[in-house]
Amino acid sequence: MHISKMEDISRRAFLRRSKQLAVAGTAGSWAMGLAGMGEAAAFSAGNDYRALVCVFFNGGNDHNSTLIPYDSANYDLYSAIRGGGPGQTAGGITLARSSLAATALTPANGQVLTNNVQYALAPQMTRMKALFDAGKLAPLLNVGPLIAPLTLAQYQSSNLVANPRPAKLFSHNDQQSTWQSSKPEGATDGWGGRMGDLALSSNTNSLFTCISATGNAVFLAGNDAITYQISPGGAPSINGLNGSLFGSAAGSNALRTLLTQSSNNIFEAEYNRVARRSIDAGVVINAALQQISLATSFRPVSGTNSLADQLQIVARMIAARQALGVKRQVFMVSLGGFDNHDNLIEAHATLMNRVDFAFDAFYRATVELGVADKVTTFTASDFGRTLRYTLRSSDGRTARLNRQRHPIPSAGVDVYKRASLLKLNSPHFTIFMLWILKGGENMSNEQGNLKGAGISMIIIIAIMVVFPLVVNLITTSY
Repeated sequence: MHISKMEDISRRAFLRRSKQLAVAGTAGSWAMGLAGMGEAAAFSAGNDYRALVCVFFNGGNDHNSTLIPYDSANYDLYSAIRGGGPGQTAGGITLARSSLAATALTPANGQVLTNNVQYALAPQMTRMKALFDAGKLAPLLNVGPLIAPLTLAQYQSSNLVANPRPAKLFSHNDQQSTWQSSKPEGATDGWGGRMGDLALSSNTNSLFTCISATGNAVFLAGNDAITYQISPGGAPSINGLNGSLFGSAAGSNALRTLLTQSSNNIFEAEYNRVARRSIDAGVVINAALQQISLATSFRPVSGTNSLADQLQIVARMIAARQALGVKRQVFMVSLGGFDNHDNLIEAHATLMNRVDFAFDAFYRATVELGVADKVTTFTASDFGRTLRYTLRSSDGRTARLNRQRHPIPSAGVDVYKRASLLKLNSPHFTIFMLWILKGGENMSNEQGNLKGAGISMIIIIAIMVVFPLVVNLITTSY
């Protein structure tokens, strides 16, 4: 289904969006594409249900260790840059080619990628590989707000007109904000929240349109939509409000009165209005969640998995959608630990294990709930990582310590070449380079040939987009 039909977008809305999303010198067309698809999605709301789930990898995920060139020729290029050993063995921050055999991706229907590139997922992502084989997952390279390909020399150039780039490209917090809002830190609204603005009218209880299970995030902040924060255990409660306060029920009742009573003071009145809204919403959510029992397990065999815990509460919220009075929702969860300058191989493997388990559990939960074709889940991160690594010396000996630099698209690092998965003939609203499934059918099986550049990667599962992935998917080399 095409969701980028310009005839569905009014002149007034277009002008409003232009004003809201104008980003001085950065990612203008990207932001406009996001808004256009979001608006089209919101306008199509009916009696069905749609949800978008953002999974943010805090710290800058190394996509070069998440999706690795597997065909022999491109693997050798990758290995040469990352310090691989002889005979396609591990070395530096290179994964041995033999370790990728079980997760090598073979596109369906004889699809051949540009330059005959074949990829493999990280060795830990066997469940994701199964989802790919089932047509439920698609990897995308070079997704993000980078405006144009940049060499190191171009980045260092003072000519910003000839060499545009996002503001504060090396800053974790600013790039997180740019991914989530199209603006550096200080942004007051994100594109998830702007989609929520458009979806409010579809929901009986608009408060539950934008839900965060990972605390406060600009991604879900809208002009009208309010981010409702939830914990893995349900709606957060105010200490001392329920039961007793200092051993006294009277104390608890007094606190409730102080938090909810009317006031002639405008500041106190507004504070108490928000408090009442929070208390009332918590009652509604917890009552709805008490009726939900999922057969799908989100508990790993050993240890803990915070991402799985967050996705479990998202699944439960989706299961309670009718009781909550919602038809369109945007969620956000996150996983930290991706700022790995050292010990990349071991640390990243641990993270990929968690991602693999959590995503698979969440997808199975959407199948259990009958909404697998109505929920789109995608990953995002601060930025990608350079292919190159640096060496450090210890006790007079040179040692490879799996150290990576922050991302600069450097000259000559063109291992992936034009590594897109699907052919896209129109340059606007570039959502359709995904393998979007509609009713369980692959959208396309053509090879990729896209123009542009980016600095991250996303993984998408459970796909039928009415809420689109509002990302400007501009793909080729660094």
